[in-house]
Amino acid sequence: MSKLLTIKANPKARKRRKRVGRGNGSGLGTYSSRGMNGQNQRTGGGVRPGFEGGQTPLYRKMPKLKGFRNVNRIDYQVVNVDKLNEFNENDEIDVTKLYENNLISNKAKPVKILGNGELSKSLTVKVDKVSSAAKDKIEKAKGKVIELIPQAETTPAEASSKKEEKDQK
Repeated sequence: MSKLLTIKANPKARKRRKRVGRGNGSGLGTYSSRGMNGQNQRTGGGVRPGFEGGQTPLYRKMPKLKGFRNVNRIDYQVVNVDKLNEFNENDEIDVTKLYENNLISNKAKPVKILGNGELSKSLTVKVDKVSSAAKDKIEKAKGKVIELIPQAETTPAEASSKKEEKDQK
């Protein structure tokens, strides 16, 4: 059994700090790694971060960023209804089938079907989101739509008005 007084750190586990200005024998004496004269040789010397010697710095050259980026935004891969005519009658279409037919480029991103064009075949479409026009066209062609991301039944304004009515009761 080992004793506490015999325990040592692994070699090179503890690095000693650089002790400057402790004489020339240490290798870091005289000017203490600061050079001879000038702004950086003195205590508190140096320039602020981003200073480029008086030249217009990069952060001033860049245009100001406009607007903001919504962190909750969902970027859908869009497929129009007319592209679904490639599939056979009564096919079940999902993300993998769309990817195999090169209608989308990434299986991980969500897919939305849009209503551009006409559909002539009865299909079962299983995707993340479907526009109302696309849903009408698929159902008109005797097809079926299954949305993986459920639609909100009420808008936020309707939800708040319902909450107010509930509070009044």
